[in-house]
Amino acid sequence: MPLAGQGAPCFSPKGQQNVDDLADRGGTRRFRGTGPRGDDQALEGPITAYQEGVGRMTERARRFTAGLAVLALGWFPPAWADPPAGTAGGNGLEALEVKLAQGPTLGELTEYSCRANPMIEAARQEWRSAVETFRVATAYESPEVMLEGMYMEETFGDRARPDDWKVTVTEPLPLLGRLGTAGEVTRADARIARLKLDAAVRDVGVQVRESHAELVYLREAQRVATANRALLDQLRKVGETAYAGNRAALVDVMKAQAQSGQLQYDALLLEELERTQKTRLNSLLSRHPDAPLGPVAEEVAPPVVYAVEELYGLAEANLEEIRIAQVGVERAQAMLALARYENLPEMKLGLSYGEQNLARQVGVQATFMLPVWPGKNSGRSGAALADVEKMRAMRANQINETRATVGDTYFRLQNSARLIRLYRDDLIPQAAKAVETAELWFQKGQGSFSDFVETQSAWYNFQLALARAKADYAKFLARLEQLAGRSLGDRDADRGRERAP
Repeated sequence: MPLAGQGAPCFSPKGQQNVDDLADRGGTRRFRGTGPRGDDQALEGPITAYQEGVGRMTERARRFTAGLAVLALGWFPPAWADPPAGTAGGNGLEALEVKLAQGPTLGELTEYSCRANPMIEAARQEWRSAVETFRVATAYESPEVMLEGMYMEETFGDRARPDDWKVTVTEPLPLLGRLGTAGEVTRADARIARLKLDAAVRDVGVQVRESHAELVYLREAQRVATANRALLDQLRKVGETAYAGNRAALVDVMKAQAQSGQLQYDALLLEELERTQKTRLNSLLSRHPDAPLGPVAEEVAPPVVYAVEELYGLAEANLEEIRIAQVGVERAQAMLALARYENLPEMKLGLSYGEQNLARQVGVQATFMLPVWPGKNSGRSGAALADVEKMRAMRANQINETRATVGDTYFRLQNSARLIRLYRDDLIPQAAKAVETAELWFQKGQGSFSDFVETQSAWYNFQLALARAKADYAKFLARLEQLAGRSLGDRDADRGRERAP
């Protein structure tokens, strides 16, 4: 599910629906054609051509060969429905490029990353591969065709030498329900791949949000540093004038000059950090490191309306890692059922047709694999059962780790909120009044120039601290929504929205 600030979904649920439809069919091996013609029409032309090529055969041999052609061609169905295809590529990126150069919003950044990020595309293709594997796992084994011919070197008097030949087709026949069970395993793999795609979209979106918050902080810090440097330059000139009139000490003037140099260094450092952060953001968008990126628009981070106890439940229900662990348990259970099928006899059925001693013959063969070794059978079942218990333990461990992470992130978020209120409502207003008071006292000769400089420095530091607290709040909110799987600023934001299976 897209988090707050994300754009359009990065993929279509069509592929998962195909998997569910196939699983509901019980793993049938025959698919209808997806083009203008179905299977029967697609097979009509090749069969007719093949029959014309064997027209000189005897009637019985021709019928047998044509039937064999129908059987062989029936194993190769037409292309399946299109696998899950996302919106990756250049669709719509040209318009977004213009917006990024002018000054993007957070939604535009997340939409661009969703379409262009290579990790999302890799996860999408992994899902596509898992969906395609479903057809392989639920299909019958390929038949084996054996052609056998014998040439008699010895003659029988004046009679012609008989040539013997035989064609044998062998097909393994799985037990009833085995292919369906194998389909459940691959279906679980497809669900895991889908959840990994969701996690990739989520993680990239969170990184974009964090980078966006950092850019907003750096821009605000540069503004504060520029304004304070201009103010400090005025103070430095006032201090130099006061020193000439014996109203300020030389050390105070030197302190003002040193702070002015420090602000110049801060401005240079913030500019370099902004360039580095833009490079990081461009890498998330799969753009050139120096691609143009305009000033990002500030997003107001809403307060969290959920208690930490509620966040535990949201994380357990929505976090992709926990859901992957749950599907892993279901996959292990399907593997246990499949292992039980492997402990049962397997059969191969064969059909042969040929000529021996001038006589046409038709034969039927049946081959059985008998699992007679009890140690091997019990070991296979025991290993599968151990995998089930292992996946259950991994799921419980993932839940425990998630709860700890939710608690830690929630604390950091609330601490950032407290710092915002502290600097915005108390310290910065008090520091601003202190600067005015220090300036007034200095002008009246009741205060020192050093006090004037110190109060201005404190005011500057408080402004930077407020900007830093706002950025940290936005970053921790993104991480907490990553864990909860939904927006935390509005309880009704995702009401009625179903998550993809």
